[in-house]
Amino acid sequence: QVQLVESGGGSVQAGGSLRLSCAASGRSISTYVVDWFRQYSVKEREFVAGITQSGHRTYYGDSVTGRFTISRDNAKNTVYLQMNSLKPEDTAVYRCALRRSPDATSFDYWGQGTQVTVSS
Repeated sequence: QVQLVESGGGSVQAGGSLRLSCAASGRSISTYVVDWFRQYSVKEREFVAGITQSGHRTYYGDSVTGRFTISRDNAKNTVYLQMNSLKPEDTAVYRCALRRSPDATSFDYWGQGTQVTVSS
């Protein structure tokens, strides 16, 4: 069993930066692809970024490409999301999730999320 805890959210003005963390406990997440999503409501969820097990490949949603950077430290069992040039439309709950491979479409674990609020 893996527990995921996101942190680093908060309130920031447009143009500012935040660094989110997704810390895992229970077992190593080095064998999982890790994705960040943002959730606007119970049913509205948008893919933000993903990173493969080794960290060699990363993926980004169109709306964050060039502004956000995903990284991981498998020794610390943690994945990060550096968010720069934040915009009001980035306001959401940010959640991390684990899946077993880049081709997997289902997720094994989800965190509860951390709120990000960007004011204009």
